[in-house]
Amino acid sequence: MSVSIESSGCGKATDVGQSVKPGSASAATRSSLDGSVRSTPWDQVESCRLASVSPWRNFRWRNGQRHYSGTYWSSTGCTHIIYESRLELARLLFADFDLDVNHIVAQPFLLSAEVDDRPRKHIPDYMLFGSGLPTVVDVKPQSRLAKAQFTFGWTRELVEQRGWRYQVWTEPTDTELANVRFLAGFRRYQLFDPQLLEQVRAADLDGVAFAEACRSFPDFSVPLVRSALLHLFWTQYFTVDLARPLQSSAVLRKRNCV
Repeated sequence: MSVSIESSGCGKATDVGQSVKPGSASAATRSSLDGSVRSTPWDQVESCRLASVSPWRNFRWRNGQRHYSGTYWSSTGCTHIIYESRLELARLLFADFDLDVNHIVAQPFLLSAEVDDRPRKHIPDYMLFGSGLPTVVDVKPQSRLAKAQFTFGWTRELVEQRGWRYQVWTEPTDTELANVRFLAGFRRYQLFDPQLLEQVRAADLDGVAFAEACRSFPDFSVPLVRSALLHLFWTQYFTVDLARPLQSSAVLRKRNCV
């Protein structure tokens, strides 16, 4: 049986705006081949080229640092993606879980522009590519949004001039984050028996409780079946309400049958 998981909103977005001097904006990118830097006028930047750049910043780990940095293996692109805080890691989890996202780039460019007669610079956290418009994402805790509104304002103005989406992402609910973080532990398709996955997909599990489904395949151990079902939750073959804690009593629903 397939469980389809529905997210009720990956964080919150804020809408702010500022004026930018026409023609002053540019984007610097770092080559994924040799690390070389290229600067391009903003109105000539193409999203397809940004999809293949390296992160703008390098980061280090040191004892006592205030930021929580690391790399996350994304099932979306089968590659590692960097993050510089726990909240950025949360955004990566939700992006990796989103069926509309098929590519994720961290720190895609250094954006420069003249705003209020002063040079300004900003590095967005992520750029998401998929079935819709490219989306430039900045991640910021709710408590720090006010201080960043000016920067986010002129960044939004420039991003939307290119016809892309801009999102400021803050904390999701505790339950949503706990559910997605738990399911992410089952994201690596290489770890699951293809024969078991095929049998689970072929079975008529729509409307069956999760605990009962785990006992429905006598040729496989219950832990193996449980893991396979949770992997299919992650891939959203089955749907489930992320706003409610995942429980063994949850009823499995195929994504197209809800």
